[in-house]
Amino acid sequence: MSRHFVIFNPAAGRGRGLKRIEVYRALLAEHIGRVTFAATTRAGEERDLADQAIAQGYNIIVAVGGDGTWGNVADRIAASGREDVALGILPNGTGNDFGRNLGYDPSSPEQAVLTLAAGHIRPVDMGRVETLSAAENTPHVMEQRNFLNLVGFGFDIAVIDAAARARFLKGELLYKITALQQLFRFTGIRVGITGEKSAARDGRHLMLTISSGRFFGGGFPIAPDASVQDGYLHACRIQDAPAFTRLKLFNRAERGLHVSSDRVEVLADKRFSLEFEEPPRFEMDGDVRQAAGNTVEVSILPRVLGVVAPERL
Repeated sequence: MSRHFVIFNPAAGRGRGLKRIEVYRALLAEHIGRVTFAATTRAGEERDLADQAIAQGYNIIVAVGGDGTWGNVADRIAASGREDVALGILPNGTGNDFGRNLGYDPSSPEQAVLTLAAGHIRPVDMGRVETLSAAENTPHVMEQRNFLNLVGFGFDIAVIDAAARARFLKGELLYKITALQQLFRFTGIRVGITGEKSAARDGRHLMLTISSGRFFGGGFPIAPDASVQDGYLHACRIQDAPAFTRLKLFNRAERGLHVSSDRVEVLADKRFSLEFEEPPRFEMDGDVRQAAGNTVEVSILPRVLGVVAPERL
């Protein structure tokens, strides 16, 4: 029998998560019955709650939030090594991009709960990031952290920073408006990219994303041919360009047509080594992190996580 532990993140979706809690409570009671609830009170607490739920014998850990919440819970499930524990997701965040990869409609709480109740578990890939430790007592040790959907550098971080300062926008509109602003403001980054099978690339980039899934930024198919079950990472490198060329690429990216530009290349590989001019800031499933060294290693973990998903992916 499935035992569901449901973790709510009230801060997800810039506070929208709080408004949907009672909606999800009612739907869960109707379609699943008895579940155990917990709500986060601080950033990252879902990680501790997931560890607690796994230790207490729950086998479906349900994360109610967006990509950051899902990614944190997924990381703890994968780190536990427990193949009998699966992730359930209920969309309640800003981007909800990992859910789109599985066919979830972020606007339909009932569809998400019905999918959870059906209980079809699908194995999906995760990514792993390795960087030098920032801790004073282990400065030369490589730290590992798993991500569920995507790790992003450059323009991606500029948009997240701008979105955090925005006061009156939410959801997909938040991403699109702040992204448009940064197309005219962001100065670009220099990064070298080397894959296991891919020849080295170098140069000034507008953005680099490395994803397991297809979607990013609230519905942009940044890696149109990616699948969360194909065993590959998909690195989308967009070379820097003048502002109006950036704007054209942005408009085409909404439909996945950016990949036809000679400034865009998507590489599929098992591992990528990235070299920066200085320790980069980057995002993992929407959570911003700071590398302690100039090198970042990103690798694929094939089908390492079970996720409750629609019957057909």
